[in-house]
Amino acid sequence: MQVGPAARRRGFGVAAILATLVLAAAPAQAALQLIMFEQPGCPWCARWDAAIAPIYPKTTEGAEAPLTRMDIHAALPADIKLARAPQFTPTFVLLQDGSEVGRIEGYPGEDFFWGMLDGLLARAVPPLPTGPKT
Repeated sequence: MQVGPAARRRGFGVAAILATLVLAAAPAQAALQLIMFEQPGCPWCARWDAAIAPIYPKTTEGAEAPLTRMDIHAALPADIKLARAPQFTPTFVLLQDGSEVGRIEGYPGEDFFWGMLDGLLARAVPPLPTGPKT
């Protein structure tokens, strides 16, 4: 299994790589998707495009939650359920089986984006089993 550039960039060690391998061997999780709501002329969308867009599909996060882009003013597909309509661009909404898990409003910069996204992914994916309770 390859570890994505985001994981290598953040200096994950052997333990994190092993945890990734365990997750990869686990039964299939519910379908995850990251939607980026954007609009023409959005300077923060352009910053995200420059810093993150080229590497996102090559990362572990991109493999877990493939990116779909939507115009913030477009009608939502019927199978997508959001907690509320996005108000700012960019807004990143993590969906699990079409329902919102959480969101990142705005683009806080590369370092904060990855940490916030990892937090959302942790909420969507069930935790690893810790063994029998004693």
